[in-house]
Amino acid sequence: MACLSCLLEYGTVKIIVIRNKAVGSVFRLIQFLIILYVIGYVCVVRKSYQVKDSVISTVTTKVKGTGFTNISGLGAHVWDVADYNIPPEGESSFFVLTNMIITPNQMQSSCPELPDQSTICMSDSDCTEGSSDVRGNGIQTGLCVNYSETVKTCEVLSWCPLEIDTDLPENPLLAAAENFTVLIKNTVTYPKFNFHKRNILPDVNSSYLKQCEFNRITDPHCPIFRLKDMVAEAEEDFQTMATRGGVLGILIDWSCDLDFPEHYCGPKYSFCRMDNKNPENNVAPGYNFRFAKYYKTTDDVETRTLIKSYGIRFDVIVFGTAGKFNIVPTIVNVGAALTILGLVRGGDFSSLVLGSCGPRFHVLKFKHSRRHGTF
Repeated sequence: MACLSCLLEYGTVKIIVIRNKAVGSVFRLIQFLIILYVIGYVCVVRKSYQVKDSVISTVTTKVKGTGFTNISGLGAHVWDVADYNIPPEGESSFFVLTNMIITPNQMQSSCPELPDQSTICMSDSDCTEGSSDVRGNGIQTGLCVNYSETVKTCEVLSWCPLEIDTDLPENPLLAAAENFTVLIKNTVTYPKFNFHKRNILPDVNSSYLKQCEFNRITDPHCPIFRLKDMVAEAEEDFQTMATRGGVLGILIDWSCDLDFPEHYCGPKYSFCRMDNKNPENNVAPGYNFRFAKYYKTTDDVETRTLIKSYGIRFDVIVFGTAGKFNIVPTIVNVGAALTILGLVRGGDFSSLVLGSCGPRFHVLKFKHSRRHGTF
């Protein structure tokens, strides 16, 4: 019977109304701050009534432009995209050659190693046949030979003559690269919402692409970018950066609110330098790598032209989050907001809003007896 009585009981909360302006003002202020937090931060800023999805993206690029150089070892040379865009296809990135050190007519033979503390010698006994140094240029023959009139070094088997990579031109040889352009084709997907879109918008046609160039004011949706403009938006000077190379980030933000029509969802471009250019830590600055062009002479001897290339690598980084209204997170967040308000009030929901201004169905009056100490 006791258990049945507990099951069939109904309890209510006793509410004490304190008619005090200071306490009431603090109470309403706390309520206002909670409502402001829920509406302003949870709903407007965080959009917690939406379900979210992260972007999946694919990027392809196409560089265009020609340049001209006339340097020793190479002569007059016209550079097109097949020469300076190395490799022609990258994973969301592309490289443009801007400066170089060229070592022509290298052949497999023996020659003096470049002088340093480990290669300078006085006699053959200072050289070890068959030894190699990971920082060197070849395999030692065991002979000590003249590098110059005053310096002797250990002879090595290598591609000779050896590269001397300290004579980097102070100005980029391919300075015209600043006017090269790149077409960036980017397709994004939000699989949770079955949403697909390209950065080449539906109203863009081929004739427009042939003459447009990205400009934040006049052509903000053009997917063709001039290299100099991108570097300038990253607050860098193209010619300075092109001398030793660097890494530039092309950031494409696809953050979208899919509660609005699809045409409001579009790419937002920004640019920044990614590699370290701290003047206090300038060891191994820039970006460079080597590649070679091989051919054979009339005597069937394999030779090559070694190029130490400096340039700018452009990394295309796509990111974004999309949100769309969903009833489940809406109910969860509304319930959480009501719970917080209930904790502040310490009563039922009707009292959250009405407070002491709600209707009174009955009033209980108590009479205190001083004699018996009871109500």
